[in-house]
Amino acid sequence: MSAMMRVIQGRPGPPPGFIGRVAPIPGRRARRSRRVRPMTTPAQSLRSLARTRASLDGEEVTYWWSGSVFAWAPDEPYERLFGFEGVNVARLVHDAEDGPDSYRLLTREAAFYLDPVTGDILETWRDQPVVHVWNDPANQKWRPFPVPTTDLGDQVCFSLEIPLAYPSPLPAAQYPRHSAGDTYRALELFQFFARREDLAGPDPSVPATMSWTRMSPWVPWMARGGRPGGLTYHCRGRKLGSYTEVPERTRAHIAGHHPRFARAPERWSEPNETSWTYFRALNPPV
Repeated sequence: MSAMMRVIQGRPGPPPGFIGRVAPIPGRRARRSRRVRPMTTPAQSLRSLARTRASLDGEEVTYWWSGSVFAWAPDEPYERLFGFEGVNVARLVHDAEDGPDSYRLLTREAAFYLDPVTGDILETWRDQPVVHVWNDPANQKWRPFPVPTTDLGDQVCFSLEIPLAYPSPLPAAQYPRHSAGDTYRALELFQFFARREDLAGPDPSVPATMSWTRMSPWVPWMARGGRPGGLTYHCRGRKLGSYTEVPERTRAHIAGHHPRFARAPERWSEPNETSWTYFRALNPPV
């Protein structure tokens, strides 16, 4: 989840095929005991997403996820290269500069490439040193917009589909072995699931699960340069009760390498870190 919703700003309207409010499924009798809090305006939609992704009271929220990373390339079979496990620790604060219905999400995220058979955290892969994900910060600005929302009966799903294209931090001329090109292109697909009954309540944070898929170029440390193809990440996870629920092995690895990733940032900073900028910092151009 390493580029997760870097900046979410106001939009003129929802993408085609999405709805800005929760609508009943045809043929299903609506619950009458508790109603989901309104999500008919962009501000209300964002508030519901904020309760699902984080907590309105500013308390730290930890998401944990796991999954797989697949390689794809023209005329080659798909291959599961790695397992993948990650943690994001976030704190939501109101963004006074943008109005009472805007937020800033302050986060750090760490994620690790795993041996696809043993599940061990990798140190090397095919004679290349593995560079894991250490994104500090991975912050987001949230402004009201009609969050794409789907009624799943007892659950509500918030969907975010984010195509990315911007100048690569690793220009091909400076990093011929590590850059797929001068433009970084990726597709990030998120889904957050919360129970309708929980969203009907008053709590600032509600239990949630999530899924994440990313299509991206080869990561720089794989040293595949401009070779056609890339990676697809396919993960799922949940909001934890606290950071102590992160698997012990993962907590120990974070504590032994970068212990600050067990906490969310205290204040806003920029720019965000990515796998590409982190690799550049470790390997400055000559």
